[in-house]
Amino acid sequence: MVSAPAAMPPPRAVGKWTVAISIAFGSLMATIDTSIVNVAIPQIRGQLGASLQEITWVTTAYMIAMVLVMPLTGFLGSFFGQKRVYVASLVIFTAGSVMCGTARSLETLVLWRFVQGLGGGALQPTQQAILRQTFPPAEQGMAMAVFSMVIMVGPAIGPVLGGWITDDYSWPWIFFVNLPVGILGIYLTMRNVHEPADVLVANRERAEIQRKHLDWAGIIFMAIAIIALQYVLEEGSAKDWFDSTEIQVVTYIAVVALAAFIIRELTAVAPVVDLRLFRDPTFASGTFIGGVVFAMLMGSMLLLPVFMQELMHFSATQSGVVLLPRTLAMMVAAPFVGRLYNQVSPRILVGIGMMLTALGCWMQADITLLTSTSDLFWPLAITGMGFAFLFVPLTTAALSGIQRHELAGAAGVNAFVRQVGGSIGLSVFATMFTRFASQAGAGLTSAVTMLRPEVLAQAMAMKAQFMARGMSGDLATAMVQKTLAGRAMLQGTVIGFEKTFIVQTIAFVVVIPLLWFLRVVRTKTPAHVEISVE
Repeated sequence: MVSAPAAMPPPRAVGKWTVAISIAFGSLMATIDTSIVNVAIPQIRGQLGASLQEITWVTTAYMIAMVLVMPLTGFLGSFFGQKRVYVASLVIFTAGSVMCGTARSLETLVLWRFVQGLGGGALQPTQQAILRQTFPPAEQGMAMAVFSMVIMVGPAIGPVLGGWITDDYSWPWIFFVNLPVGILGIYLTMRNVHEPADVLVANRERAEIQRKHLDWAGIIFMAIAIIALQYVLEEGSAKDWFDSTEIQVVTYIAVVALAAFIIRELTAVAPVVDLRLFRDPTFASGTFIGGVVFAMLMGSMLLLPVFMQELMHFSATQSGVVLLPRTLAMMVAAPFVGRLYNQVSPRILVGIGMMLTALGCWMQADITLLTSTSDLFWPLAITGMGFAFLFVPLTTAALSGIQRHELAGAAGVNAFVRQVGGSIGLSVFATMFTRFASQAGAGLTSAVTMLRPEVLAQAMAMKAQFMARGMSGDLATAMVQKTLAGRAMLQGTVIGFEKTFIVQTIAFVVVIPLLWFLRVVRTKTPAHVEISVE
């Protein structure tokens, strides 16, 4: 007789907040790295000898890799398990960060940024799925409040942290700093996170089907479509959009590949990305509205730092400190909104968020070159509260009807739509601002003529000052013309910011009717399964 194997000891129960803290490090690093590198671009460019156009690939490569992996989160999770995918992604991200710090050429830095993005892409969706599976049904809003704080705090503190490290040390340390944080995150995840038994069983069953019908065509079509689309969104503004033959060709490739991908996924036996999730009206409406809202949020987050650094001549660290009221207000409001979620309709919460954000954008439209940092406190605080009212209910509602074993895939698709929406928002509002600023600058320049007595008086005074410094009459006249033109263009830029903020205000109000489509059916969900360690 062969004796039966000894029974394994029961797993140790782990509290939900321990799990939440354990998996927060990876997503926080991934979101910080979307903005921290931008601060160090001048130093990196100088040391690597790259042109302004070439250095943008340091950011573009990271974003393309992240967006490429996000929709694959569910596919990878069913094959290997969500915990393993999260840990592997964290290892790849941390290793990629270290290699980025050692890069001494543009090509190697872009390569390792791509690897870093491959690791970072699955961190947010997997964290979101684990949180949804960890917190009980009554606390799903609180779970997404935790997720929202991690996702929104990262881009806010990235410039501050990056500016401090770049100013006091050197640019490689913005990557090396991820090493201890990554190791801590890996240790805590391995120790405290374990997938629920029902999710493991469902993933194994789905993995068996996927192995027999591996969707290579879907993976190829998706990769082509995402890489082409992200390239258009990242590089379109610099290449004058569709005036560029290159952008036209890449857009055509993106559209064709995307159409082929959708057809393939809807007909495949085991699709790599389950687009059938959009049959759920709650998931479809929440994901779509979330993408639209995130597009406007990213546009709003872009403009003010640019204004402070380009026109008010703040350093990246100073501008990050000035923006802290927005981050702090969001962190304070997010748990409050999470608790309200089960008592108040998500439509009402999102509607409040849109109105608060619209009010904050309207107040920011009054910013001028004479605006002090204290004048920015309330516009930023109101906007931060609006972010919390938008992000928490939208992410919670979108996944409210999804089965537990499908949460990783649904979270990946949701994050993908949100990220693409953010890229579109950045491109649209950056292009809009450039157009508004150039139009206003041209209009002001044409109005600055010596036929106007006030302009003539100012020009004569400036010419006298230049001549007093030893300049000739002709050189002083040229300097006067250049100075007046520069002032006109500077004021045109201020007007460009003002008009863009006003457009954002209008956009937030205009999209409020979309909330009619946000239909959340509150159903009783399965009993909470405690997350344990193996």
